[in-house]
Amino acid sequence: MDLSAIIAIVLIDLALSGDNALLIGMAARRLPDAQRRRAILLGGGLAVVLRIVAAAIVTFLLAIPYLQLAGGIVLAVIAYRLVRPNAAHDGTSVQPAGTLREAVMTILVADAAMSVENVLGVGGAAHGDLPLLVFGLGLSIPVVLLGSGVIAAVLDRAPRCIWLGALALIWTSADMILGDPALDPHIADHWAISAAAALAILGVIVGSRALRRGPA
Repeated sequence: MDLSAIIAIVLIDLALSGDNALLIGMAARRLPDAQRRRAILLGGGLAVVLRIVAAAIVTFLLAIPYLQLAGGIVLAVIAYRLVRPNAAHDGTSVQPAGTLREAVMTILVADAAMSVENVLGVGGAAHGDLPLLVFGLGLSIPVVLLGSGVIAAVLDRAPRCIWLGALALIWTSADMILGDPALDPHIADHWAISAAAALAILGVIVGSRALRRGPA
């Protein structure tokens, strides 16, 4: 397996699965302890399975010319949203469910709505390698089911850690754009240009962040 792709997938998973993990805890928090564990395991497990299926479809679609380029642009926007000041994650306000069935359905629907970024990011980083894709999204299981409290605590104490995930998204974005089937044959030194494009996108993000923050 490609080590750089695995590292990118891990960082993207960690950066983008935190809200999903918190969402699951919010949806199940009113259930008794035994049902809460079942709701988290069942709802979270089914959500990850659906994510793998969706990402597999995305991986094949990215082989169509210009779709990978579009996906890379979307990833750059996602990276910006991840690090922008006072970023608000839409869709994370979830009403707690009163029954196991309600909790599982809430988890599935809300996770599907929030997982587009994760699916696109991991699908792009996998470069069409289905086993690598399954491996990468399989990492979401412990992150989503067990890691919500840890992720929230780490980001509360060291919010700049979110930049690790953003940097992985930026690199994947540049690699997707320049690796699009319509562009790749015309690019001589893929990795050098990828690095330059990644730095350019990073510059745009940092500049936008500084402008939004305004003068000190």
